[in-house]
Amino acid sequence: MADTNHHDAAPSGEGGGVSEFRKYLPDITSPRFTTMRQQSATEYARAFIEGGNPPWLHALYLHWLELYKEPFKGITNDGIVRSNLYPLQDHALPTPKILSAAQALLALLTPDERTKVMYHVDAPEWRTWSNPEFLLSPKGLRLDEVRPQVRDACMAVLESLLSAEGYKKARDAMRINGFLGRLVDAERVVGEWSYNFVLFGDPTAGEGRRQWGVSFYGHHLCLNLFVGNGGRMVVAAPCFTGAEPSGIDEGVGKGVRILGGEEALGMELMGGLSEREQREALVYGRGSGREAMPKGRWNHDDQRHLCGAYRDNRVVGYEGVVVGGMDERGRGLVERILAEFMVYLPEEARRQRLEECRKWFGETYFCWIGGWGEGDAFYYRIQSPVVVIEFDHHSGVFLTNEEPARFHVHTLMRMPNGGDYGMALRGLAGGVVAQDFVWEGEK
Repeated sequence: MADTNHHDAAPSGEGGGVSEFRKYLPDITSPRFTTMRQQSATEYARAFIEGGNPPWLHALYLHWLELYKEPFKGITNDGIVRSNLYPLQDHALPTPKILSAAQALLALLTPDERTKVMYHVDAPEWRTWSNPEFLLSPKGLRLDEVRPQVRDACMAVLESLLSAEGYKKARDAMRINGFLGRLVDAERVVGEWSYNFVLFGDPTAGEGRRQWGVSFYGHHLCLNLFVGNGGRMVVAAPCFTGAEPSGIDEGVGKGVRILGGEEALGMELMGGLSEREQREALVYGRGSGREAMPKGRWNHDDQRHLCGAYRDNRVVGYEGVVVGGMDERGRGLVERILAEFMVYLPEEARRQRLEECRKWFGETYFCWIGGWGEGDAFYYRIQSPVVVIEFDHHSGVFLTNEEPARFHVHTLMRMPNGGDYGMALRGLAGGVVAQDFVWEGEK
């Protein structure tokens, strides 16, 4: 089995230090921040939706709404959805623990809270997660607005579904988000608990009908978990994890860092390829690539990512070098990178997912944008019929760096060909037959 230990390499910027981001702290006396700190998350989002500022982000939001109207197909490499890629499995989940956590949560909720948090397992609203700080889809329970007991019970459900390392990673992302809120004095919008929790389906339904899931989303952390096969398996996709900055350098949580392993392993893989493989892997040059990209390939929010929020049906062509042609060391590093991205999954689920991915190494591609020297910012993607992962260093959103830097990181994991949200497995898992199911957004 591939090494699944979590790497905590220190994030670095131009000079390599964890506090490099402090060169780019914003002016929090500017109207953006003085207005923001007076608003609740709902008021902040309403002002954005009604006011249309900033225009580029509002235009992207309107485009997302159009994408949401499309029937769900899944990400593909050529526009054609391939079937029978995902086997029905038993992931040896701690089912009693999961059910106990779900029952404890439901017992705490008022009738109104139950109505807010519970959606049908096939509800299209599952596709409305997004990672900006704007609360664009206010469904479920907002953790910074509910009673502490309810918040803790929501987190207990999430913890029961994740590995111990995965839950720690999620909590560290939340803690760093709280640190960002303290940096810009806007904790009502950007805080440790600025996240929404939604149940799709009823986790306490009978054994034969136990098909459900959780969407947990907010700034820099979005997890979609589908539980099927009578509660015996879990799918984690789409998953988004990010951080700006990527570590806490003072105060509460000092020393917390995330995404250092994904960064370090990516550099190790690219740096260790042969010159020929590096040429094949490199697309758009060793800079940011922005100038060489065709129209639409780069945008302010996703930047070099292709598979972000609302991109459920995107056609993403293969690029780069084939993993199956790499030497044993290279293939091993690909497995370790995949293991880092899949750390949210419980151990047996992660082992089985890695085995699925390994079988497709002959049709798995690794591509890269940017440099791979100390301090370089970069993007990479690993893509096959059964997985897409993306890693990207970004320019500033709250910080002021205009070019991508090591201290602002976004990562994504998808299951293409209908695997996202467990769709390809729903018919097998006792639910709707995926190929006959038209999953549309609101018209």
